[in-house]
Amino acid sequence: MKHTLLAGLTSLALTTPALAQTTVTTPAPGPGATVTIAPEQRTRIKQYVVQQKVKPVQIRERVAVGATLPADVELAPVPSEWGPDFGRYRYVYTNDNVVLVEPSSRRVIQVID
Repeated sequence: MKHTLLAGLTSLALTTPALAQTTVTTPAPGPGATVTIAPEQRTRIKQYVVQQKVKPVQIRERVAVGATLPADVELAPVPSEWGPDFGRYRYVYTNDNVVLVEPSSRRVIQVID
């Protein structure tokens, strides 16, 4: 009984960190371009939104990667604290998610939940 319990706990301990450390890579506009957001960057972005008390925006349409945001949705510049790789994008905070957007096409690049 002890061995079965110990084996189960060991297996769980070994797989949990792997599940929590997910890096998300999303294709970006342009040939060969991608946006990679490591777990620590995702945490930093979410902390920024909470600490700065960014006001959420209501969007009626479904927000998903690849969708185009309506012209009436105001996009905010990405703060430098998020890292140099994100400077060319804009963002919006909606439904408790940070949505990274390519400004010229208004296409959703990444949804950070």
